[in-house]
Amino acid sequence: MNNVASIERTELMAEKKLMKTKALYFIVLTFSFSYLLAGTYYILGGRIEDVGFMYMAILYMFIPMIMAIVLQKFFYKDSLKILGINFKVNRWWVVAWLLPLFLSLLTLGISLIMPGVQFSPGMEGFVARLSGTLTPEQLDVLKTQIASAPYLIFVSALIQGLIYGPTINAVAAFGEEYGWRGFLLKQYNYLGFWKMSLVIGIIWGLWHAPIIIQGYNYPHNPVLGVFMMIGFTVLLTPLIVYIRIRSGSVITAAIMHGCINATAGLSLLFTTGGNDLTVGLMGLAGFIAMVIVNLFLLAFDRNFSSKPIM
Repeated sequence: MNNVASIERTELMAEKKLMKTKALYFIVLTFSFSYLLAGTYYILGGRIEDVGFMYMAILYMFIPMIMAIVLQKFFYKDSLKILGINFKVNRWWVVAWLLPLFLSLLTLGISLIMPGVQFSPGMEGFVARLSGTLTPEQLDVLKTQIASAPYLIFVSALIQGLIYGPTINAVAAFGEEYGWRGFLLKQYNYLGFWKMSLVIGIIWGLWHAPIIIQGYNYPHNPVLGVFMMIGFTVLLTPLIVYIRIRSGSVITAAIMHGCINATAGLSLLFTTGGNDLTVGLMGLAGFIAMVIVNLFLLAFDRNFSSKPIM
């Protein structure tokens, strides 16, 4: 019996070592190509306000998936499906679709009780935040639309978020999720839910650094924004990982990611005051919202789940 146990421990240690090696290769390759892309774009004169930034960012999002496929299929000669490709729909697909909307609306409510933040029915704060990205003519059109029917803008943005989030946005988000919640989750699964989520969350946040430092998401605080982004991804990762594991599919992770990108703007529509570090889903208000939802999921997992995974 001792020999059998010793052999099992040796095999387990060898398996963990291989998983760590796979994860390291993935991280090195993904970061190298991603940072090279963002750095090259900047060195060649590209800036966040340029049209080319959008195309660069989309390509940037697909690098984790490309590296995962290269390692899984061509280096380790293994099946791509075992990384979570599963089209069997269950209730967690619906959760992945609607939870981001709930997060954004909860964040909006929390933002409105932050110091220096007020309710803005005319969306003045939202317009001010767009002043640097829209032309004067576009701003005039937006102001006219808001003045005539401000809540129609909100409803329209909500509906578009629920449509584009699980479709167009999810396709782009899959480029990331197949790497983070597909390949990397499989390699770090032995760590357990919380430690695995923490590690993946930190890596995911650091991967965004070259984009954030150029002014994305935190235009007024690009350096602090790098650390804020890490905080955001660390808090968001347990939610995505939970849904990904419960659903049995990495596609739900892409849907949730896509819907977050599509509905995050709702958390800012009716606010004025504050800054990119305090309000909105990417700010302190969003962090508080994600902590609340994480605690809710933990309570649900412990008290209502037949097989707790947290």
